[in-house]
Amino acid sequence: MVPGRLKELRIKHKKKQKDIAKMLGITRQGYGNYENGVTEPDHATLMKLADIFDTSIDYLVGRTDDPS
Repeated sequence: MVPGRLKELRIKHKKKQKDIAKMLGITRQGYGNYENGVTEPDHATLMKLADIFDTSIDYLVGRTDDPS
């Protein structure tokens, strides 16, 4: 996964890490670990992130550079 994309999308949507973590039902630290590349989200979490940021899983994992 490309952790920088999560941060980029979060900032674009004017959200804080704690906001996204709450939407996912995880801790802020857990979400921060995704952004920092410490851990990777599972498939179900990737689907939620794609929905939250209105993008594709392919964009989140770096398979495409087209966010739509």
